[in-house]
Amino acid sequence: MGQRAEIGRGVRYRAGNGSKSTVLSVFPTELGWLGLVGRDDAVVRLAFGHAGPDEVRQALTAEDGGLASIEQDWSPDLRRRLQEYASGAIDSFQDVPVAMDGRTRFQRSVITALRRVGYGETVSYGELAEMAGYPRSARAVGRVMATNRVPLVVACHRVLGSGGALGGFSAPQGTAMKRRLLELEGAEAVC
Repeated sequence: MGQRAEIGRGVRYRAGNGSKSTVLSVFPTELGWLGLVGRDDAVVRLAFGHAGPDEVRQALTAEDGGLASIEQDWSPDLRRRLQEYASGAIDSFQDVPVAMDGRTRFQRSVITALRRVGYGETVSYGELAEMAGYPRSARAVGRVMATNRVPLVVACHRVLGSGGALGGFSAPQGTAMKRRLLELEGAEAVC
């Protein structure tokens, strides 16, 4: 694959449209069609791996109850970065704000801890629980990962079962997609 470009480092994230409305963006990537729901400067939802634009719209509408009132290119910068990531560029998306409304303190702690896990790195559910300050909560961490609203930005594919097992993955194509993301980042998992 050759040398991959590293993007996103040292660049301050900008949503770009200044809208206070909830906005839906849908676009193709090497990982399938991707959709973003954004509000203000934060990502509210993300879905990827879909076969077509209507499928991703349907997935996001079902998830957010139709909250997206406008469809436009909410964040051209983030769209470009996600497309480049799907093509093999290095980006951890750690600078991208994520909406945390409706999340408990525990869920916020887990998400915040996971965002510190960099590109190509992996942690176990137990290690992530410890990083979040809840050392005996590996199963509860698994439930937070299963309900992750913004995969790729909150990189739940980097969380593995004990011994490096893949565990589950709720994106289309399930664990095959999780394996693909880990391979894209050069990380390893036990099949």
